Amino acid sequence: MGGTAHGGLPPGWPGLRVRTRLGGGEVVFRAACDALMEWRMHRTMGVRVTADAPRAAPGVTVTVGLGVGALRVHGLCRVVWAAEEERRAGWAYGTLPGHPVRGEEAFVVERREDGSVWLTVSAYSRPHTRWTRALLPLVRVFQRAYAHRCGQVLRRLCRGGVPRGPEA
Repeated sequence: MGGTAHGGLPPGWPGLRVRTRLGGGEVVFRAACDALMEWRMHRTMGVRVTADAPRAAPGVTVTVGLGVGALRVHGLCRVVWAAEEERRAGWAYGTLPGHPVRGEEAFVVERREDGSVWLTVSAYSRPHTRWTRALLPLVRVFQRAYAHRCGQVLRRLCRGGVPRGPEA
């Protein structure tokens, strides 16, 4: 695991990469980094996140819950890498046994030379359960929609450098 650390995806694994412009400038960059590293982007999206640390860091165990009621799907993951640099911050988690897919998903905020701030969501995965194999075309559509939604939500969270607040 850790294949997304340098922007690559392992050969032979189906992957996706979705980029979203969040805005520009240092204030937007810092707000986006904090919201990403502190799980706020995910929680604002309605994802139930239980983590054994307040910020993403290598080795942190994370349980994510997607869906509603009896249709909520839980996945156990572990952060495989994290970075907080001058112009880049992000992390990736790899799935653990019991997760409906096997693979890795990365979330990276970057401030480019022109000052623009971008979120890139990269992932590679294979189905791991009977139902994810049966519904694979829908799973892929959902994964891409989820990556786009991450960008929309993070853009809203960092618009104008929204100050940090309680968990959303």
